[in-house]
Amino acid sequence: MKADEKVNILMVDDQAAKLLSYEVILAELGENLIKATTATEALSVLLKTDVAVVLMDVSMPDLDGFELADVIRQHPRFQKTAIIFISGVHLTDSDKIQGYRSGAVDYISVPVVPEVLRAKISIFVDLHRKSRQLEMLNNDLEHRVAERTEELRQREEQFRTRADLLELATEAIMVRDLGGAIQFWNTGAENLYGWRREEVVGREMHAVLQTVFPVSREEIETALQEHRTWHGNLMQRTRDGGEIVVACRKTLNHEGNAILEVSRDITAQLQAEEALRETEKLAAMGRVAGIIAHEINNPLAAITNTLYLVRNHPSLDDTARHFADVAEQELQRVSHITRQTLSFYRESKQPISVNINELLNDVLELQERVLHSSHIQVERKYAATPVVPGFPVELRQVFLNLIGNAMQAMPGGGKLRVFVREATDWGRQRRGMAISILDTGVGIRPEDARRLFQPFFSTKSTKGTGLGLWISKGIVQKYDGSLTCRSFRTQSRCSTCFRVFLPIAGASGITAGLASDSQKQDQEVSHVNHRAWQAV
Repeated sequence: MKADEKVNILMVDDQAAKLLSYEVILAELGENLIKATTATEALSVLLKTDVAVVLMDVSMPDLDGFELADVIRQHPRFQKTAIIFISGVHLTDSDKIQGYRSGAVDYISVPVVPEVLRAKISIFVDLHRKSRQLEMLNNDLEHRVAERTEELRQREEQFRTRADLLELATEAIMVRDLGGAIQFWNTGAENLYGWRREEVVGREMHAVLQTVFPVSREEIETALQEHRTWHGNLMQRTRDGGEIVVACRKTLNHEGNAILEVSRDITAQLQAEEALRETEKLAAMGRVAGIIAHEINNPLAAITNTLYLVRNHPSLDDTARHFADVAEQELQRVSHITRQTLSFYRESKQPISVNINELLNDVLELQERVLHSSHIQVERKYAATPVVPGFPVELRQVFLNLIGNAMQAMPGGGKLRVFVREATDWGRQRRGMAISILDTGVGIRPEDARRLFQPFFSTKSTKGTGLGLWISKGIVQKYDGSLTCRSFRTQSRCSTCFRVFLPIAGASGITAGLASDSQKQDQEVSHVNHRAWQAV
């Protein structure tokens, strides 16, 4: 209700003349004046209209004022409606008490004094108007409170949803203040770095992670202040000391007092890219080596023929002929090296019969100089003449990697054993060739053995890509074979054996009386009591 809005005043009397006189007296108030001549008519008006004051005659024929007041007060809507009685007879104190009990707020005796009636009515009118205004203000306040409560509930729901999404995100999402203290640390950060949320909140982020920045930290902070965002790669450390590279995006919040950092581990991706580049370089080097070897063959053949003619010329004495023989032998060795180089980098399109013994000899011959300079003795034991169908280049890659790893495991020298024999895969009931490469190097730790054939895992620190054994195992599995490793330790020495099993096509019979392959392998590795673990 507005301050200038009119209120309703109900005048109840069975005499029309009195109602007219009340109307004249109260007209100066400027309110809505409603007349009723009976109790029934008065109740009907009350039910339809919001009435501020009821001006009522005590003596009425159908229902006196006291009884009508009782009826009005019984209705919840009218329990606080002001009722003023007008009486033309003198009322005793007991009558007044009865009136007050019935709900009257005041009495006016006849003859009515206009100024008194207007003053009393105006008081209750103002009180009603202010009550209604206060009620409206309360309702408006309650409505606003309800709206604000709903808004807060929706914001809280949105916040919870966003918080849940942050927790579900696989990236590490962190919030820190301008001083570096961690304020938020999601589950992705826990999984990536290893620290639990309660362990790092409040600590300086980049001190915990030992961050190495690509540029100065001051330059990054300046970029954040100017552009509100920065992104780049950071080198950080996990809780277990592992070094990782993360793609990081930093964003300064609107208030300028906190920084959101989102980090994603790209270590494996960078290693894969580096391995791919190395593979491409090796492939390019191989193609160049093949081209050079091919080009050398032409003049080499001419020199060989010329030397043959010189060696058999009758004018040479015995000493010159001896030197010619030596030169011819060296030329034959050069010719063998060029043919070998061509065979390494010229892959066949269809599988051919590969002699494992010859292939291993070629690999060892290529490594002969390194083996000699590293003081590594080579022992070969070929118990068969194995031939398997396959691609020579792929198999050379496998044995180059295994023999190269064995040599690197013996930096101070040692003994390299290469065994080839027929074997039986008892689990799948098939015959094949077992090639064992053993070294007396540093051995493999039990915790590393389980991850040995995983991509990008290397025991060579930063020198290895961690792809050699993984690729080798994939090539062997392509032949439906297996690549396993056993490393044995005693108090005085270590010995490691990599075993390649290649099935022979069409071989399905199992010869009775063959000893267990695993027992033979153990005999090859060590002749003392030892403990072992296996990575498959």
